Amino acid sequence: MFFDGWSDLLRILVVGLCAYTGLVLILRITGKRTLSKMNAFDFVVTVALGSTLASAVLSSDVSVSEAILAFALLCVLQLAITSLSVRSRRFQNLIKSEPALLVYRGALLPDMLRRERVTVEEVLATMRASGKAELSSVFAVVLETDGSFSVLDAPDSGAGDALRHVKRPASDARGQRDASS
Repeated sequence: MFFDGWSDLLRILVVGLCAYTGLVLILRITGKRTLSKMNAFDFVVTVALGSTLASAVLSSDVSVSEAILAFALLCVLQLAITSLSVRSRRFQNLIKSEPALLVYRGALLPDMLRRERVTVEEVLATMRASGKAELSSVFAVVLETDGSFSVLDAPDSGAGDALRHVKRPASDARGQRDASS
C-alpha cells in the first residue's frame, strides 16, 4: 500500500519527465494562446491537458507516445477553434461568451447581476480589491469571459473603447449607444 517497488517509481519518473517535456515542447510550438484563460473553452483545454499529463504519469496503461499524441490533439483542436473564431464572428459567438456589464456610471445593474448570477457582495469585493471605496467612483464593472472582474475608472470623454462588445441590459439603450461608439 505504501510502496510497491522501485520499478513503479522509476516508471513514473521516466514517463513524467518525457510527458512533461513533450507537453512543454508542444505548448511552445502552438503558442501562448493555447493556455490562455480567455473563455470556458480555453479553461477546458487547460484542464484536459493537466488531466492527460496526470493519466500518463500515474497510469501504466497510458504510454508516453499516447500522452504526447493526446497533448498534440488537444493543442491542434485549440488552434483550430481559435483560428475559426478569429475568422468567423458567428463561430466566435457560438463558443465564446460576451463580457457583461454589472455596474455602469456608478450604478448597479440588477438585471445583469441576476442574469450573470453575481451578487452585490462579489461586486463590492471586486471594487475593494481595485482600491475603490464608493460605488459612485466606479465607471464600470465588467464580468469578463474568463469569469474575472474588471473595474474601470471614468474615461476622459465618452464611454471608452473598453466597453465595446460588452453585454448590457436591454433597458439601457443610452448605454448601448455609448458602448458601440
